[in-house]
Amino acid sequence: MASLLFLPLILLMMIPSTITAQNPPSPGYNPSSRISSVGFDQAYRNLWGAQHQRVEQGSVTISLDSSSGSGYKSLHPYRSGYFGAAIKLQPGYTAGVITSFYLSNNEAHPGDHDEIDIEFLGTTPDKPYTLQTNVYIRGSGDRNNIIGREMKFHLWFDPTQDFHNYAALWTPSEIIFLVDDVPIRRYPRKSDATFPSRPMWVYGSIWDASSWATEDGKYKADYSYQPFIGRYKNFKIGGCTADGPSSCRPPSVAPSGSGGLSQQQHSVMEWVQRNYLVYDYCRDSKRDHTQTPEC
Repeated sequence: MASLLFLPLILLMMIPSTITAQNPPSPGYNPSSRISSVGFDQAYRNLWGAQHQRVEQGSVTISLDSSSGSGYKSLHPYRSGYFGAAIKLQPGYTAGVITSFYLSNNEAHPGDHDEIDIEFLGTTPDKPYTLQTNVYIRGSGDRNNIIGREMKFHLWFDPTQDFHNYAALWTPSEIIFLVDDVPIRRYPRKSDATFPSRPMWVYGSIWDASSWATEDGKYKADYSYQPFIGRYKNFKIGGCTADGPSSCRPPSVAPSGSGGLSQQQHSVMEWVQRNYLVYDYCRDSKRDHTQTPEC
């Protein structure tokens, strides 16, 4: 009986260490600290839904209601670089809503575009947000030719409680996705056909994707919870513009500065994928992998 009385105390003592253990190990390097922040107006402009966009002190808030969403676009196209922002998401019921930060050249190549996506898939209050990373090459996401390269993650924190840094590094040889400087995915260039190489702009948006965003469309956007809000600040761009000198080289996210990931960063990425990866297109037996030869 005495041992049973002590059991609740023992369990309480165990809780902090259990929670701490769920955070990723240190990657050993913070690449975001090496890249200067820029204000919203220095690097971006409104693209659509101006009435749903508020800029103040270098940050931007965009919103979605039943009348419209909103989006913004970088002032310049880039052919490589590090692109990031600190983002805070809407709590509560957000099913069907996509809050995104991504690169694309869809306006320059409609129906034949490239894309590098960081997308937050809205959810119901009892389930966590899903962070979807994706890569499209030459239109593989248009019309009936949908060939996404999705890897989806849950996060080791609540993204509605505070701002967290999300970034993508795009170089001629690889794409690396990072969350708070922790690498979560590396997409290497294995062939010209499976890698985006044409200049892209940087975008952010919030919009209604009820047909697929939450559990394949099971839960739709419910505008009784409007407005849905996405907050962005601490923008980072360390890139080579499309019309810049050919000698320009994108930054590295590794301490060596030579590209790729350090052994410590690679180990952390594997840890994240073991613990928080919830979907990998290469492991989906329902997919036709002749269309994704990099798998």
